Amino acid sequence: MSMKVLEGKVAIISGAGSGIGEASALLFAKEGASVVVADINEKHGHDVVNKIKLAGGEASFVKTDTALPKDHEHLVKEAVRLYGHLDIAVNNAGIGGPLGITGEYPLDGWQKVIDINLSGVFYAMRYQLPALRKGGSIVNIASILGMAGARQSPAYVAAKHGVVGLTKATALEYADKNIRINSVGPGYIKTPLLTNTLDEATMEAIAKLHPIGRLGESKEVAELILWLASDKSSFVTGSYYPVDGGYLAQ
Repeated sequence: MSMKVLEGKVAIISGAGSGIGEASALLFAKEGASVVVADINEKHGHDVVNKIKLAGGEASFVKTDTALPKDHEHLVKEAVRLYGHLDIAVNNAGIGGPLGITGEYPLDGWQKVIDINLSGVFYAMRYQLPALRKGGSIVNIASILGMAGARQSPAYVAAKHGVVGLTKATALEYADKNIRINSVGPGYIKTPLLTNTLDEATMEAIAKLHPIGRLGESKEVAELILWLASDKSSFVTGSYYPVDGGYLAQ
C-alpha cells in the first residue's frame, strides 16, 4: 500500500466549512493529515468533521472569525494542543463583499473585505509561522483577481493582490527556515460564494469567460493545494499558481 502524502502531518484549513476549504479538508484527511477545520459557521464546520471521521480520517473543529487576531492565536494553540505540532496551514477563508464602483463603494464593505481577505491572511501567518518551527508549508488562497482586475470589486481585487504580495514577501523571509509559502489563484469555482449570490444566466456568462468553457470544481483546486502542502513541491516557494481553466492566459 502506498504511503499517504500527508501521513502524520497536522493541517489547519480556514473556511473549511464549505467550498474549496471543505474539499481541501476532505482530501487532506484522506491523504493522512489530522485536519483542524476552522470556520465561522459552526454547523458547517462540524458537518465537515463528521464527514472526515465517517471516512476514517481525523479532524477537529475550531470556530474562527478570521478577521480577529485573537481567533487565529487560539486556532494555532488548539491545533498544537490537540495534535502536538503544526505542519501545514491553508488560509482559505474569504468573502466576495458588496459590488459597486470605487467612487461609490460602501466604506464598511471595503473594511470588511480587507479585514477578512487580506488582514485575515496576515493574522493567520503571524501566529502560524512561530508554530512551524520544524518547517512546513503555508498555502494562501488568492484568486485570479490577485493578478487581474474586475469592475465593481475594488476591495476584493485589492485584497487578493495583497495576498499575492504578502505571500512573496513572507516566503523570502522564511525560505532558509524550511517553511514554504505559496498562493493559489482559483478562477470562478462552483462554491457557495458564487452559487448563493448569482443567478443561472450570470453563472453561464462567467463560465464562458474561461477558455475551458466551464466553472471549476472545488476538488480541482484542492488537488493543487494538496501538492503545494506536501513534500512533493519541496523546491516551490514564493510562487503564485492559477487554477483557472485558462482565464489568465487570455
